[in-house]
Amino acid sequence: MYRPKTTLEQWRILQAVVDHGGYAHAAEKLNKSQSSLNHAVAKLQSQLGVQLLEVRGRKAYLTEAGEVMLRRSRHLTQNVQDLESLAANIQQHWEPEITLAVDLAFPRSLLYPSLQQFLPECRGSRLKIIDTVITGTEEAITQGWADLVISHHVPKGHLGEVIAQVNFLLVCHPEHPLSQTSGPIDPNELSQHLQLVIADTSQSPDEKQGWLKSEARWTVSQFHTAVDLLLQGIGFCWLPEHVVQPHLADGLLKQLDLDGSSFRRLVSYLVKPRPDNIGPGSQLLYDLILSNRQVIRQDDNTATTGNNP
Repeated sequence: MYRPKTTLEQWRILQAVVDHGGYAHAAEKLNKSQSSLNHAVAKLQSQLGVQLLEVRGRKAYLTEAGEVMLRRSRHLTQNVQDLESLAANIQQHWEPEITLAVDLAFPRSLLYPSLQQFLPECRGSRLKIIDTVITGTEEAITQGWADLVISHHVPKGHLGEVIAQVNFLLVCHPEHPLSQTSGPIDPNELSQHLQLVIADTSQSPDEKQGWLKSEARWTVSQFHTAVDLLLQGIGFCWLPEHVVQPHLADGLLKQLDLDGSSFRRLVSYLVKPRPDNIGPGSQLLYDLILSNRQVIRQDDNTATTGNNP
């Protein structure tokens, strides 16, 4: 097994000498004698067989080799600091990893402000954001494999906070036969055409949500794949308004008027699958998402940001 010749303390002293412009100031900052710092750096250079500093007048300057070694040493000492900080966080039950499951239909732009605020406070915790769909999202709650879940359905026995509402529109290509229909489309006519659906991420999908009466169905894993197919004139699909709005505005897609359902509205909930066993990092992220949530007021149908329902 390899045994290091040098110590972290030696590298820390070298960094201090450089950062504070010499041995005298570094000794003051580290609360050590100047002679001990001189001895530590001299021994470091001797052990490496490389000159790191050269003294000119009363100041010490890095050699070319010293600049390279110093830069690499900063990574070393920072990694040790991060490792010890992680150990302290684990000791305090701060999670080393947080899993956030997000239903694919939830607008990611609503999540980004919370993530930006979470980053400087996360204490080095790794964050896993996993896309889920329908039953797969529910399983993240019922099976408890995620720390937090953004879902459009709260399973029995769980609670969720409303954080947004998402409209789904029925769309197809402007030249698709369904686009040529005048007036609301009869659902029976709709069932005669190819429907694009988004794959359920569950291992045991339960097709119980959405309009799925078409005998001909193509299944894709992402909304953007469905949009690409629609732009080629293939099929029709229910898609989130925020996903298709740019294409509707450009006239590349057309919203269909279905008799009995011009659009579908889903409520987005933030759920703690295990509320009695949530870690401090997950709780912080939960609070940040709530503070940035968007809620639709039923009286004027406008979005508001904040905690007022």
